[in-house]
Amino acid sequence: MRYLPKSAVERQEMLAAIGKRSIDELFSSIPEKYRLPEALKIPGPYSEAEVIQYFKERAAENAAEYTSFLGAGVYNHLRSVVTDTIIQRGEFLTSYTPYQAEISQGTLQAIFEFQTLMCQLTGQDVANASMYDGSTATTEAVLMAERLTQRRRVLVARSVHPEYREVLKTYAKNSGLRIEEIPFTTSGTVDVKALQAALKDDVAAVVAQSPNFFGAIETYAPLAEAAHAVGAMFVVAIAEGVSLGLLRPPAEADIVAMEAQSFGLPPSYGGPFAGVIAAREKYVRQMPGRLAGQTTDSEGRRGFALTLATREQHIRREKATSNICTNQALCALAATVHLTLLGKEGLREMAEQNFSKAQFALGELLKIPGVRRTFDAPFFNEFTVELPRSVKIVNSQLLREKIVGPLALGTSYPELTKRALVCVTETTPRAEIERFAGAVKRALEQPI
Repeated sequence: MRYLPKSAVERQEMLAAIGKRSIDELFSSIPEKYRLPEALKIPGPYSEAEVIQYFKERAAENAAEYTSFLGAGVYNHLRSVVTDTIIQRGEFLTSYTPYQAEISQGTLQAIFEFQTLMCQLTGQDVANASMYDGSTATTEAVLMAERLTQRRRVLVARSVHPEYREVLKTYAKNSGLRIEEIPFTTSGTVDVKALQAALKDDVAAVVAQSPNFFGAIETYAPLAEAAHAVGAMFVVAIAEGVSLGLLRPPAEADIVAMEAQSFGLPPSYGGPFAGVIAAREKYVRQMPGRLAGQTTDSEGRRGFALTLATREQHIRREKATSNICTNQALCALAATVHLTLLGKEGLREMAEQNFSKAQFALGELLKIPGVRRTFDAPFFNEFTVELPRSVKIVNSQLLREKIVGPLALGTSYPELTKRALVCVTETTPRAEIERFAGAVKRALEQPI
């Protein structure tokens, strides 16, 4: 009964209370083809001891000794145990929305420090207290631009993360936004001429990512100039935050949407992460989420309070900037602790290691007959190569040597079959890069 709290008798009593005779009648509004006709084929029933043993065995199947060359928006970086120690303190781990400033000073100060760090990284004036992740931050940035410009058309670079674009399209489907995609050049960056041809005075925002999904570094100035020439806003998405330790911040952007996962958050099967929106101060009242501000109390002492919270929980629903009812405060705290421990020089050193190791990896791969570089634009810690064989076949061979291979781009970009998106971070030893190149060479030499 611990795991199945409702008995058959209790279920029948609940059905009777709502005037239903069976579970099938309860779910009759769901088309039959979408209903499960039989019980799930899962093991059990197990006792508590057997359940614990089962999950111990499943956990043991997660082979930690594998080396990964997979990135594509989720990155494995060094993390200090100090970060986990701090965020697991009870006053942070169990804290709720800091409505009452007088008893939430620690949480509010942590949020304020997070916002400050995000502004320093992005070169913007204000940042919010976090969003769900990079994809929702990008979409909310577009909706923010729509409110500011009162326009409904959005131009998104096709080199923006495919999942970010899918989330944006989902939001746009029932909100009247028209999403159009701008192609990329043979260098892997936004086609500026195609962008200029598509731009008209009905465009709310131009969205680009750098480093983009192919790992290529975009040049912001021509994109911003083209957008601003027709009164559109320039939105920059950043999926790999560590790149800002080496690359110039997107000062030309009107709004920056960033994924903060690289700052002290493990890949963790894809979440939870922390999104960021940063922008110019003049746009702050259209910024979704909440902001913490610094103030002084009646005795002149420094204090913190929520200064802007334009959500439907706080104001009239029709005036709200977003229906996102929470943020990722604990994950944002992890990013804050991580960046504070790293400092400016530490972040720069981490970024330099990412850059140099990725350059080394590309050089090793290009020694293999038949392997070619796909795009010639500068890159940070990811790059795209073309293989003479299916990437999925090569990856299946790599797994046998305990290597998680690169992303097969053909899944999201049909024209880029046999192209692989390779990621290398500071966690990848040189010896493992050499072993990876050797394994790729052997996989390509295997008879089909």
